[in-house]
Amino acid sequence: MLCTLKPTSATTRVLGRVKLASGARCYATEAPQTSTALLRNYEGMSPSTVLSKPNEQDSRKTVVILGSGWGGFNMIRNLDPRYYRCVVVSPRSYFVFTPLLASTAVGTLEFRVATESIRDKGKGWRKLSDSLDSFLQTIKLRSANADHKITSQKAHELRLPTLELVQAVARTVDLEKKEITVAPRIEGVDPNENFVVPYDKLVIAVGSYSQTFNIKGVKEHAFFLKDVADARKIRKRILERFEAANLFIVPEEQKRELLNFCIVGGGPTGIEFAAELHDLIHDDMQFYYPSLMPFVQITIFDVAKKILGSFDDKLSSYAETYFTRQHINIRTGVSVQEVGPDSLRVKNEKGEDEVMKYGLLVWSTGLAPNPFVQSMDGVVKDKRSSLVTDDELHVMRAPKDTNGTETADPDIYAIGDCAQIRGQVLPATAQVASQKAIYLAKELNKEGRAAGDLVHSPFKFKNRGIMAYLGGWRAIMQGDAAITGRTAWLLWRGAYLSMCVSFKNKILIPTYWFANWIFGRDISRF
Repeated sequence: MLCTLKPTSATTRVLGRVKLASGARCYATEAPQTSTALLRNYEGMSPSTVLSKPNEQDSRKTVVILGSGWGGFNMIRNLDPRYYRCVVVSPRSYFVFTPLLASTAVGTLEFRVATESIRDKGKGWRKLSDSLDSFLQTIKLRSANADHKITSQKAHELRLPTLELVQAVARTVDLEKKEITVAPRIEGVDPNENFVVPYDKLVIAVGSYSQTFNIKGVKEHAFFLKDVADARKIRKRILERFEAANLFIVPEEQKRELLNFCIVGGGPTGIEFAAELHDLIHDDMQFYYPSLMPFVQITIFDVAKKILGSFDDKLSSYAETYFTRQHINIRTGVSVQEVGPDSLRVKNEKGEDEVMKYGLLVWSTGLAPNPFVQSMDGVVKDKRSSLVTDDELHVMRAPKDTNGTETADPDIYAIGDCAQIRGQVLPATAQVASQKAIYLAKELNKEGRAAGDLVHSPFKFKNRGIMAYLGGWRAIMQGDAAITGRTAWLLWRGAYLSMCVSFKNKILIPTYWFANWIFGRDISRF
């Protein structure tokens, strides 16, 4: 049933599809609204959808992608807009290039270069594209052939939008009605005002949360390194601690406590942050605060018996030996029991309780399941609460009764840290999520082009190796061969630069590297 609703009076215009209490779906006309009543300005209606009204000629299926991380973002970039209408549900409007967060946290790079815009799919050349479109249209107008027609990219996107972003978080999903209930994450909009987003196909790429093991005080007092906002907070705290320790009224013992930087977790994220922090201190801070250098200490805690457990023993030992030479304190076999505002209690190598004061605590201890995935019913999950998929990445539906069998849902897929393929054990890394997304986008594009039934090939992961930066222009790399030192560092930088999405960031990142090598890092606080 189609109908037209009259908008209520307000200030901001929104076009959207709404759902009446009776169940009939309608399209709303231009509806001016205030930000506080953005989602509830029609009387007698249940939660509305935020999808804009499709073009009458738009016969594409709607693919809803939950998440904008490595899996979701690569789906966005590779899904063909000629066959699918892409709707992204994410609490943020950008993709975070997580391997560069440690560099941004210490000022080696600026925060913007670690992000890519979702709306332009990370192309980063919108202004150039628009200029080119205008140029093509000028050629068309001046062309002697009146029938000659050039369709610009901009004109194509105005006719059939390639991407719609809903800045919200997914709450629940109705697998039978093919609807997702989401809650907005925009300042000025009630976060409890849930609304519905329908889908034809659903891609779950919500990722995971930082694992805290329910240790008291971690969420309140520790810093994480999952987003640009986290990196900004860490950078601010480091500079604040140096300024506080530099005050002449602060006693030496307190200086030592303020400048004790602790990292919990000996995986690649924790190790790379320790390396970047060491570079900041010894490349820049020692020239600005020479009197404070005797009080600076970097300490890494890990409950395992060695750091970098995903690397082989030779590379792990190389990293530990190098850190020891750089006076970075590594304490393995130590578990954190409790975290306070400026101290943490640990069970040390001897099994004894020990309290240590700190100035900064960065927490990087693995991954915890996403609450949205945990709340899903009617699907198969493994012991870590990850969604179980088949080798074509379809989510496995749980049997409805004891005599039923598990079946693959043809319209729901799961990729990234929140999913595991049945019978396979793949690491929760960026390259796994990226490869799954690229594979799935290609298979869906084939399905969109195909006229009849299509046989899908199974997903196969290609391990391209792992690497970690150790500071001082040294790194380790594990692939077909184990590489260490500056050769590995060059490969590390080259790999991360090539993985950057936009051409703009491919220019900015080496520019910042070179500028900081020549002029040093900016340590201003603002």
